[in-house]
Amino acid sequence: MQTEGKVFKYRDNVDTDVIIPARYLNTSDAKELAAHCMEDIDGEFVKNVSGGDIIVAGHNFGCGSSREHAPLAILTCGIGCVIAKSFARIFYRNAINIGLPILECPEAAEEICEGDRVIVNFDTGEITNLSTSKKYFAQPFPPFIQQIIKSGGLLASLKERDETDG
Repeated sequence: MQTEGKVFKYRDNVDTDVIIPARYLNTSDAKELAAHCMEDIDGEFVKNVSGGDIIVAGHNFGCGSSREHAPLAILTCGIGCVIAKSFARIFYRNAINIGLPILECPEAAEEICEGDRVIVNFDTGEITNLSTSKKYFAQPFPPFIQQIIKSGGLLASLKERDETDG
């Protein structure tokens, strides 16, 4: 499994209130949330994002509240992967639970630039910056987490498992 797209680059400590501002949390509609994704840090983000695009960020991406609205908004607006130096623990888990691929790779997060084109192979953890031809390697997820992501999240994965077992 892989994704390819252009890069949107962000700083350290991007918190969940920046990813999806609290004023929009009166809905659980994923498309409504996606329409406001990143608007307080990048007002043009939702106008410019295309399916498969990639967010690259610094340390502690997704810090702040434990809401799963943040990774849901990112996924629903079309982001194919988030690469960061590190993730806030609850964001990391929420991202996997809703099926948003995320990779920790400090070197890639440092060197990849806004607008670069990147391809990510989730099976191997290989990140290739097509703009510079440089390759980076993140630790790939174990097969059971890859299956959760491929299924579209934890609940979908459990449903698939139940259907095949039953």
